[in-house]
Amino acid sequence: MADAYRLMQEQYVNILRTYLQEKNETGLYQAQQFSKKVLENQISPEEVVSLHIEALEQFYPNLPQGARDSFDFLIEIMMGYGMAYREHQILRDKQKELESEINVAANMQQTFLPDEIPEVDDIDIGVISVPASKMSGDYYHFVKDDNGCIGVAIADIIGKGVPAALCMSMIKYGMDSLPEQRLQPGALLENLNRVVERNVASNMFITMMYGSYDPRVHHFYYSGAGHEPGLFYNHAEDRFEDLYAKGLVLGLDRDTRFREYHKRVEAGDFIVLLSDGVTECRTDEGFIEREELTRMIRNYSHLSAQEIVNNVFYQLERLQGFRLRDDFSLVILRREV
Repeated sequence: MADAYRLMQEQYVNILRTYLQEKNETGLYQAQQFSKKVLENQISPEEVVSLHIEALEQFYPNLPQGARDSFDFLIEIMMGYGMAYREHQILRDKQKELESEINVAANMQQTFLPDEIPEVDDIDIGVISVPASKMSGDYYHFVKDDNGCIGVAIADIIGKGVPAALCMSMIKYGMDSLPEQRLQPGALLENLNRVVERNVASNMFITMMYGSYDPRVHHFYYSGAGHEPGLFYNHAEDRFEDLYAKGLVLGLDRDTRFREYHKRVEAGDFIVLLSDGVTECRTDEGFIEREELTRMIRNYSHLSAQEIVNNVFYQLERLQGFRLRDDFSLVILRREV
């Protein structure tokens, strides 16, 4: 460390001498480059002041005592500043390490979501899921059984950040561990509820809606666990209605039973599943109403399901000044005409 300091001292003397003699931009540029070496060698601010004093004493042996005393005063100030700066550097390094870990977790979280949307005859499916920050508390899942039935789940973890991501991994584990044959929505939520209750912390809860569309009879069967009500669009009547599915959130009570509902789906009808980040979009004028959401969907209903969800997201994002306040997930299943 002493050798490094002496080398820095020699360099500083040469740079300062050059600048005092020529007083040009080259000298200032050399000073800027020297400051980078100061950081690389972890030279403290008070040591930099000492370098300056030692250099001045070589150039001006008769430096007034008052000037020398003022530099001693400056060194004391720089010592306090240096301690604060080093603490800042430590906090910044820890923040970078945390951000790196969050990035890894966020990338891993993306692997929990489906790689592709299953293809089902006569059914058009669109999905969009956008986190408000790097880590999302929303989850969606598709599964297709041997009979061609399509199951779709949408969930919202009550919480944010890494804990929510860990809960998401538990949901995926629970969904993947269930029997491959088709389960009725109520039975599926009951099975998943027991998994969550056993494995997730008592202060973490999960809301979910799960539905299964049977293309053989064109019925949509669904159950809910405290989740945001979905929407059903009746094409013949050009009318929206809420898909209410009452039920406790997952993980609250091991013995919870979930009621099952069903809707007949005619050509042109579609089902909308969503997270509360969609209905609780907040603008300067307050939260948007569900009527505003249905109006947007109706305006884009001539497009494909994927184009509908994309356009609804872009419009709601614009209304919020392109700043999401909550995770946004929207799924549409439409029976083609």
